[in-house]
Amino acid sequence: MTLTATTLTREELRRVSRPLLVPEWAEAGAQEKLRSARVLVVGAGGLGGPVIRQLAGAGVGALTVADSDTVSVTNLHRQQLYASADVGRSKAEVACAVAQAVNPFVEVQAAPALSAENAAALIAEHDLTVDATDNFETRYLIADTCRTLGREWVWGAASGVSGLCSVFGPAFGLRDLFPTPEDDTSCDELGVLGPVPNLVGDLMALQALLVLGGVGEPLRGKLWTFDALTGRVRVLKMQMAEG
Repeated sequence: MTLTATTLTREELRRVSRPLLVPEWAEAGAQEKLRSARVLVVGAGGLGGPVIRQLAGAGVGALTVADSDTVSVTNLHRQQLYASADVGRSKAEVACAVAQAVNPFVEVQAAPALSAENAAALIAEHDLTVDATDNFETRYLIADTCRTLGREWVWGAASGVSGLCSVFGPAFGLRDLFPTPEDDTSCDELGVLGPVPNLVGDLMALQALLVLGGVGEPLRGKLWTFDALTGRVRVLKMQMAEG
């Protein structure tokens, strides 16, 4: 196995030795692309947790975690980055500590919650944004900013027993799928089975890897849906509305 990476050390190669055995990943030089990539994860809860841990383990170059929330005991059944001792602590700070513990070669930093004042600067500083939020106000902010900047972003949602995931871009984004906000009730009101956001978060992490590595067929222009009670998965092709 020969790599053309310029910055992967021997220890880093040991950490990613299994992905490098996947022909499609190795032949595309995906690991080198990932190592130089900067990813912004907005939201460090049930969706963001798997994304943060998976991307750190995969060897992304830099991770920024934007979340102003603190850990609650009601988070622990689904938000696997956190333990009882973390209750009351900043989610972003704990998430960054976990990412650093998983892979000390990843540059990690916590950022303030995304806002109209900092969204453009934060998103512009990163190669990819992952929307792991749980409210339409922030989702639309990410969507509008990414569209203005001409950027792709990975999006997911989970509540109750249902999950959604897609890769959006300038040609088709969240506002095309949801022109007006849907029911914005959070898991605090609707409830959620713990494995559901973790499953969706893992898929979001995979989509981020495919986009950053230039491998396979990410969910561009497609909507992945999941029903936990039946195990039914559908991938729907999305089309822009005319006019």
